[in-house]
Amino acid sequence: MTTRRCPCGSSETFDACCGRYLGPDGSAPPTAEALMRSRYTAFVRHDVDHLLRTWHPDTRPATLELDPDTRWRGLEIVDRVAGGLFDTEGVVEFRAHHRDGVQHERSRFGRVDGRWVYRDGR
Repeated sequence: MTTRRCPCGSSETFDACCGRYLGPDGSAPPTAEALMRSRYTAFVRHDVDHLLRTWHPDTRPATLELDPDTRWRGLEIVDRVAGGLFDTEGVVEFRAHHRDGVQHERSRFGRVDGRWVYRDGR
C-alpha cells in the first residue's frame, strides 16, 4: 500500500484516491471531476494506457506520447458543471501546473457505456 499523497492534490493517499482508478483493473471514477483528477495523475505517472482508456472513442488519438521531461507540480480545480453521479455530461475547468508554466483547460466529459470519458478541452 502506498501512503504518499495523491498527485491530484486531494488530501487522500494515492491508493485511496486516483490509485484505485489507474491500471488495467482500475475501477471507473464515479464523477467527471474524479476522472479529471485520475487523468492528471496519469500524466504525472506517464500512464498512457489510462489516458487512452478514458478518452472518448470519437476524439481519442490512435497513439499518445508524453514528454518525459515534463514535471507536473499540482492540479487546481477552477470550476465544475454537472458531471455528478447521475449526470451524463460534465465540465471541469482546471489549471495543471508544471515546471514550465500552466495548462489551463475547460474539459468536457461524457459517459460511454456508463463510464466517464474525456471528450475534449478548450
